[in-house]
Amino acid sequence: MAATLIVRDEARSIARCIASVRPWVDRVVVVDTGSTDGTAEIAARAGAEVHTFQWCEDFSAARNHALACADADWHLVIDADEWLQSGGEALRRFVAGPQRLGTICIDSSFTAGGEAGSGRSWITRLLPRGARYQGRIHEQVVSPLERRRIDVVFGHDGYEDAQMGRKRTRNRTLLMLDLAERPDDPYLAFQLGREAEGRQDVAEACDWYARAADAPAGSGWLHELTTRRLQCLGRAGRLDAALALADDAIPRWPDSPDLFFVVGNLLLDRAISDPAQAIETWLPLATGAWERCLEIGERPDLEGSVAGRGSHLARRNLDMVRGQMAALAA
Repeated sequence: MAATLIVRDEARSIARCIASVRPWVDRVVVVDTGSTDGTAEIAARAGAEVHTFQWCEDFSAARNHALACADADWHLVIDADEWLQSGGEALRRFVAGPQRLGTICIDSSFTAGGEAGSGRSWITRLLPRGARYQGRIHEQVVSPLERRRIDVVFGHDGYEDAQMGRKRTRNRTLLMLDLAERPDDPYLAFQLGREAEGRQDVAEACDWYARAADAPAGSGWLHELTTRRLQCLGRAGRLDAALALADDAIPRWPDSPDLFFVVGNLLLDRAISDPAQAIETWLPLATGAWERCLEIGERPDLEGSVAGRGSHLARRNLDMVRGQMAALAA
């Protein structure tokens, strides 16, 4: 099994990444696409085989070049701003079995509203020989093989503000190039919505997320799309549309703490905008939604889940609103 990375100016984190996977793989293959900060030298000192690739505005081309350089029976695909947190033994067990694709959990740290948080996504990262990527950015593995989740977690800090600044313009440019070729691709619309949300343009994000909602029912990212779309509709002041969408979504994900957490926030916004009905209607509904979060508990298996929505974040909201309700009743 070979770990494969494509990198550019990742001196900050490349050694951490390589050290985390080296005990569990036979080789580490790094493909550098034009670093000027010593990334390639650091990778070589850390024990990686280093190759180069002329950057051509296409992540799939670079990924596929790395896979070709490694030419292993199995490839563990990892980014330099990620590191293996847990599950090395599970990787070894997986590659001892038949050919299939392995999907692992990426635990991404971020900052929202001045507070640190983390979100979980499940991405195909363990590939047998022959599997390849397509898409200029947010590239996807193309293979008829079955996909199986593995009990493996990668930490990821690339979504933190300090790391995202140089990526935002590049990401949008590549997404728009892909969209010109595949204008009806709902996954591209979803990623453009995330990009707009990252720029705090919630109106544009709402439009992209609406376009993405036509995705096939089995698309693994629909849960995240729904919670993000609800949040953006609320932030855009479109509460009626958000609550109508929530009514449709709850039967689909009745055990999602993320969904009920966001619904509780929407109902709190409704209470603020409709104070005459706040105590009697909206605040009890909001607290009921957060209570449901605590009943469900954490669900890291759900795509796009945010840590704490099934525990301390919901409890904090409950305590805050109950305290305000008690003060008003006194």
